Amino acid sequence: MLDIPLSALEVAMVQTGTRAVDTLRDTAAFAQEVERLGYRRLWYAEHHHSPAIGAFPPVVLTAHAAASTSVIRLGSGGVLAPNHAPIMLAEQFGTLAALHEDRIDLGVGRGPGTFDEGVARALRRGAGPASDAEYRDDVAAILSFLVEEVALGPLPEPWLLASSVAGASLAAALGLPVAIAHHIRPDNTLTAVEGYRAAFTPSRWCERPRVLLCVETVCAPTQEEAVWRAGPMNVVKAGLLKGLSEVPFPTPAQAAVHPFTEQERQALDGFRAQQAVGAPGVVVERLAHLAGETGADELMLTTPVYDLRDRVGSYELVRKYWGATAP
Repeated sequence: MLDIPLSALEVAMVQTGTRAVDTLRDTAAFAQEVERLGYRRLWYAEHHHSPAIGAFPPVVLTAHAAASTSVIRLGSGGVLAPNHAPIMLAEQFGTLAALHEDRIDLGVGRGPGTFDEGVARALRRGAGPASDAEYRDDVAAILSFLVEEVALGPLPEPWLLASSVAGASLAAALGLPVAIAHHIRPDNTLTAVEGYRAAFTPSRWCERPRVLLCVETVCAPTQEEAVWRAGPMNVVKAGLLKGLSEVPFPTPAQAAVHPFTEQERQALDGFRAQQAVGAPGVVVERLAHLAGETGADELMLTTPVYDLRDRVGSYELVRKYWGATAP
């Protein structure tokens, strides 16, 4: 499975003791590093009102990274359709695709990008969560506007993000490649992938089923160091388990003394067992297993660790031990 391309997801964690502007500086440096390492694509996720994750629009980060890189594909992973007018997304990413030919992806998702209900309503100008029908209409409208209204030349490559069977089914019905959020809801992965392939309908966007699998991946020289680096995100996840959104992204030292409950530890250990955290041999074996189990065409790694050097180091180790793949 080691000939499967590798890509990266940027979540833009705002680290304790730093400023949002420091995170923005790091995102530019990170884009250049993953391009140097030969990763195929780099996507940016949409988040709002979180002390741990920067509220940086994916379209802005994509444009910024495109200006300082040359070959890596860039885009959203994803922009959240209920928060935006379809024609605006088509215009924004259509323009980027015209400026940076054959390098722009438009990954679309459904969630609000926040755990704060008031913020979610503000993003939608007071409207509630999108229904299944509304979401489908939004995605269809984005695709239509790309072709009929704002096509300036090369089109961005559209993807649908899915963490559920319903999301994967929509991707199949619309004939879109699907990005499975294994790093969010790993228990849904196999069922979603199987349903997607079974129901896929070819389209102008995609002739056959294409599956990208996103996996939380923390690789370090030793197992113990990888677990140490993964500690800060465990604190954030534990807060989410309690229904808390106001959880800063701590240092590894702070995370090491965080008072997890036994229930939280069990939940976090169970989640980690389905991701790829450890020394290079462990991580590569785990990624290869996931690729084989799902038949994924591409793996996307997300590495929410505290320090930029450690984050780049993780991607460098995986790339080294994964073997040569075409960017």
